[in-house]
Amino acid sequence: MTTGDTRSILLAGVGGQGILRASDILANVFMEAGLDVKKSEVHGMAQRGGCVTSHVRYGRKVFSPLALKSDVDILLAFEKLEALRYLDYLKADGSVIINDQEILPPSVNLGDLAYPADVVAAVKSAFPSTKVVRAEALARNAGNIRTVNTVLLGVLSSFLTGIDISIWEKVLKDSFPAKLTKVNLDAFHLGRSA
Repeated sequence: MTTGDTRSILLAGVGGQGILRASDILANVFMEAGLDVKKSEVHGMAQRGGCVTSHVRYGRKVFSPLALKSDVDILLAFEKLEALRYLDYLKADGSVIINDQEILPPSVNLGDLAYPADVVAAVKSAFPSTKVVRAEALARNAGNIRTVNTVLLGVLSSFLTGIDISIWEKVLKDSFPAKLTKVNLDAFHLGRSA
């Protein structure tokens, strides 16, 4: 990474999916790697179902915590519809990671709107290298369904080749109480190899 290079990751999902915890871990990974980091988060409804996003920007020197539209390198969508909602933030050569999960928004639950068909196909038509992950199944394999966010960080880590795996493992160990360390490390490694 040369001086002045700033890269941006946008994490997007709905309340209750662990987006804010994941963005904290991600920011700590970049700091441990010796990079400057700025982070911003937007909370939707406080209850599960509202949109939640977090911008994590890193580089030698970062001046703003928010990425502009068409400026995000990687979109990490914790829910399929959220990938579609934030595509305009991606650079033309950006990457998308989608958790293959549908959480119906209130307008769909109320019958006012239908959940869009073939969200993944729509995203892949714009960004053919889109990676789709069944993070919930991997979290179950790790031993705790609540580790979906850690699974997704594992997937993301395979896109960030300049960060040594030992840094990820150290930050994960520091981020969870001892009784949850192993399951989160297992979830991370399952995501990384997905």
